[in-house]
Amino acid sequence: MTDLNFIDGARRPGSGAETLTVVDPSTGETVATGTAADAKDVAEAVAAARRAFIEWSAKTPGERSDIMLAWADLLEARAEEIAALESRQGGKPIRLAEGFDIPGSIDNVRFFAATARNLEGKASAEYSPDHTSSIRREPVGVVGSIAPWNYPLQMAAWKALPAVAAGNAIVLKPSELTPLTSLIFAETAHEAGMPAGVFNVVTGSGAQVGAALVEHPDVDMVSFTGSTRVGREIGAKAAGAVKRVHLELGGKAPFLVFDDADLEAAARGAVAGSLINGGQDCTAATRAYVQRPLFDDFVARVAELMERVRIGAAGEPSTDLGSLISVAHRDKVAAMVEDAVDNGAKVVCGGEVPADAPEDTAFYRPTLITGAAQDSTIVQEEVFGPVLVALPFDTDDEGIALANDTPFGLAASAWSTSVFRTQRASREIQAGCVWINDHIPIFSEMPHGGYKASGFGKDMSQYSFDEYTNVKHIVSDITAAAHKEWQDLIFTTDRG
Repeated sequence: MTDLNFIDGARRPGSGAETLTVVDPSTGETVATGTAADAKDVAEAVAAARRAFIEWSAKTPGERSDIMLAWADLLEARAEEIAALESRQGGKPIRLAEGFDIPGSIDNVRFFAATARNLEGKASAEYSPDHTSSIRREPVGVVGSIAPWNYPLQMAAWKALPAVAAGNAIVLKPSELTPLTSLIFAETAHEAGMPAGVFNVVTGSGAQVGAALVEHPDVDMVSFTGSTRVGREIGAKAAGAVKRVHLELGGKAPFLVFDDADLEAAARGAVAGSLINGGQDCTAATRAYVQRPLFDDFVARVAELMERVRIGAAGEPSTDLGSLISVAHRDKVAAMVEDAVDNGAKVVCGGEVPADAPEDTAFYRPTLITGAAQDSTIVQEEVFGPVLVALPFDTDDEGIALANDTPFGLAASAWSTSVFRTQRASREIQAGCVWINDHIPIFSEMPHGGYKASGFGKDMSQYSFDEYTNVKHIVSDITAAAHKEWQDLIFTTDRG
């Protein structure tokens, strides 16, 4: 049995009755088992965070930065081990874990170590004859963070790093499907010198552990990455207690290809952008709108490239596409594809479980769909699988309108050799990020977050750091005079 919780500086089993099993969905093999946390564990983790917050928030930005830099070094020393575990617990191709997830997370640690020393605010200044004003940025307190299963370490990093860099303490609930690298993340923070209780991990279901965390009165802020449905529920609960909320929710990214685009670049970008992490990415390319002169050639080339994708076990270096997170999730993806076909769409390639897939694994072939209606489920709702829908458009106005015809607004891309078209698209597409002639690159220095039903608040960047701080206005009297003109507005008695 594995201890799936890290509370007050130590690993421990959960107090819950449920046994959790972490499975490699690309092989069906068990990776770890352990007992789930419950509300009692959440309460102890929050209490530890509240105690640790006093010490951690009192440290100087430089002291916090030094600890975080040491933390990054510890993670880097264990990068190969962490990547292998990240791959196994989610069925993720090892190349993705080694080349993207783990290096990106370590880079995030170093970025926020630097950001900890960059507390932005207006300079001290006089806005009245008698006073000077200044701004303090102070940590919020205890942050309850809830991370998803698709990028376990990276999402834990996006939740934890700006919070602790700003001086907060956190209680992280990772997905019960993929908690293992989050536990290493917290352990190495403690080994680097972070006081016990600053970074706690509780592993269990959303219904029990997540709800207890959101509703705990000593949690000052809730940060959640996941579905829009759950985000709405969390927002409603937090609103009742007037807690700050940070929500990074679902997406349905449009992939807009104008008729002067580089066809080969766009086709390759569509395949990579739709299949990254098995399509289990809220910024994945899901809706390719292609101007009609290029449409047929684009569909043919994407289908050809998808057929070349190598499907296999997560740990195989040759694997391009691993499995989905679970058999249940694979079946949900398959049901959405079947529904699309029942409603008149055509599967150009894929649309099925590979014939040679071992039992108890969660593989699904790369899938390209055409002929779907704009208002259909496959076009409007998040599939979270290796599925791309391609639809034609005629005018530039129509293409941008179709791109915006969704409740989501997390990310998008526009493909054209015309700077005028791409700049117009970047201005008019309603999304938190618009990539030009590429899809899905991210950088620690730049923000990630959405519009509309994709939530609010930013991950990564200075903007994210600011979200985890309170802004305090300090006003100082700079005169020695007892009489102030503004006081005459309050009372006019002779002061003698």
